[in-house]
Amino acid sequence: MRPLALPQADWRLVIAGAVLTAAAYPPFHLLLPSFVCLVPAAWLILDGADDPRPARRHLAQGFWFGLAANGLVLHWIAVALWNYTPLSVIGFAAGLVGLALVSAILFAVTGWVIRTTGVSVLLVFPVVWVAHEWIVGHLGDFRFPWLGLGTSLTGYPTMVQIADIVGARGVTYLLALANVALALALRHRAERRRAAVLAAGVVVGIVVALAYGVVRERTLDLRPVGVVTVIQPNIGFRDKWEPGQGDQIFSDHLRLSTEAFAAEAPRVPDLIVWPEVAMPGSFQRNPLWRVILRQFTVGSKTPLFVGALDLSETDDGRVELYNAGFLIGARDTALTYPVYHKRYLVPITERAPIAAPRALSRFFGGFTPGDELPVYEVEVERSRNVLRFGALICFESAFEDLARGYRQGGAEFLVNITNDVWFGHTVGPHQHAAHLVMRAIESRVGIARAANSGISEFVDPLGRIHEPTALNARTSKTREVLTAEGMSLYARFGDWVGMLSLLATALLVGYAVWRRR
Repeated sequence: MRPLALPQADWRLVIAGAVLTAAAYPPFHLLLPSFVCLVPAAWLILDGADDPRPARRHLAQGFWFGLAANGLVLHWIAVALWNYTPLSVIGFAAGLVGLALVSAILFAVTGWVIRTTGVSVLLVFPVVWVAHEWIVGHLGDFRFPWLGLGTSLTGYPTMVQIADIVGARGVTYLLALANVALALALRHRAERRRAAVLAAGVVVGIVVALAYGVVRERTLDLRPVGVVTVIQPNIGFRDKWEPGQGDQIFSDHLRLSTEAFAAEAPRVPDLIVWPEVAMPGSFQRNPLWRVILRQFTVGSKTPLFVGALDLSETDDGRVELYNAGFLIGARDTALTYPVYHKRYLVPITERAPIAAPRALSRFFGGFTPGDELPVYEVEVERSRNVLRFGALICFESAFEDLARGYRQGGAEFLVNITNDVWFGHTVGPHQHAAHLVMRAIESRVGIARAANSGISEFVDPLGRIHEPTALNARTSKTREVLTAEGMSLYARFGDWVGMLSLLATALLVGYAVWRRR
C-alpha cells in the first residue's frame, strides 16, 4: 500500500474539512463552518484508530487534510508570489508541503496518544491543535501564523471579546473543543443522552461567550486619542518600481495628503499615515524627500508616519536593507525619532527561510529583520494631543506579541502600514485585514491601517471596523482613533493558553510513553 493512500471514505472527509475551513475565513467568513470545520478531522482520527496500521493512516490523513485545507485558504499566495517573481512559487509549494507535514504530525500524535492512553479525543485534540498553531507561528524564518482557527471568528467581534483574556489561541482552543464535541455528538447520536449533553455544552459555551462580549461592548471605557488620516494612493505593483518613477510617486502621496488635509478642515488630522514602502527608495539615496516632508509637516503642524526603505552599512562594508517606518515630526526643532525596522519578515519574498546563495538572494528579498519596538510619543502642537503609538508593517499584524509588546510599552494605539497590491484580485487583502480585529481586542488598542491599494480601515478596541476602503481605489480616510483605559489581562500575561497547550501536549506524550512501557 502506498504510504499516502487513503480509503474513499477518508477522502470525502478530507475534502469536506478543507471546504468548511475555507468557508470559515474571509472573504466568505461564514459563522457555522468555524464550529464544524474540524468535525471531519476528528472523525478521521477516530476512524484511523481501527486501521491495522493506524500510525501510517493518521500520517496520511493529516498530510492530505493539511494540504487541502491550507491549499484552499492560501491559494492566493501563489498569485501574489508570481507577481513578485515566478521562482518564489517554488517556495510556496514547499511551504504548503511543510504545513501539510506539520498537520500529519498533529494527526499522528493525537491518534497515538488516544490509542495508548485511552484519554478521550475531546481532551487530546483541542490541546494538540493549539500547540500545532503555536509551533507554526514560531518556526524561525519559516513562521507563518496566518489565520489561526480563532481568527475565523473576527467577522463576529462580539463572540471573541473573550480574547482580551485568552487571546487568539484561547479562542482557537474553545472552537476546537466545540468542533470535537459536535463530532462526538453526531457520531454517537444514537446515544441520545450523551449526544444531548455534548451539544448542550457547545450551546452553553456560545451563550457564555456572547454574554461576555455584550457586557464588554457595553462597559468598556473608550476614549479618543487623536485624529488620524490614512493615505491609500493605489500605486500599481509594477508601476512603483519603474525606473524614474520615484519622484512622481512621492509627489502623488504628498498631493493626496494635502487634499485630505484640506477636505477634512476644520477637523484636521493629528497624524497622517502613508502605506508600506510608500516611496520606491530610501531617504539615504533621495535626501530631498526628507527635506520636502519636513517642510510639509512643519507648515501643516501635522506629523507624518511613512513607509520607506532604510539602508545601513555594517563594519565590514556590507549594506543592510530594511523595510522601515519613519516618523517625521512637525516642529522646527531638530528632534528626530527612531526608525522602526520590520521585525518579522515575510518568508520567501522578504527573506529566504534558509541561507540562500548570494546569486539567488535577489529572488528572495534580502531584507534584514529589526530588533526594536519603539513606542512613538509626539505632542501635536495644534491640538495639544499627545500621540503614543507603535507600528506594524505588513503581515506583522498576524503576530500577537508585537501588539502586546507595544501596549506594555505605553502605546495607546497602533498604525499598520502595508502594501497588498501584489496580492492581485484575490482574497488575500480580506484575510490580511482580519488579523487586526483580534489584535485590537487582545490588547484593547485602536488601530489605523494604511494600505497602498486597500483595505485601509480603522479598528476600535472592541474589534469593530470603521470606514474600510474599497480595493484598488485612490482615496484617504480620516477618523478619530480610540483607545481603552487600563490593560487587558492578555496584554499583561501574554499567550498563556498557547504555552499551557504546549505543556499539556508534552505531558500527554510523556504519559503515553509511560503507558506504552
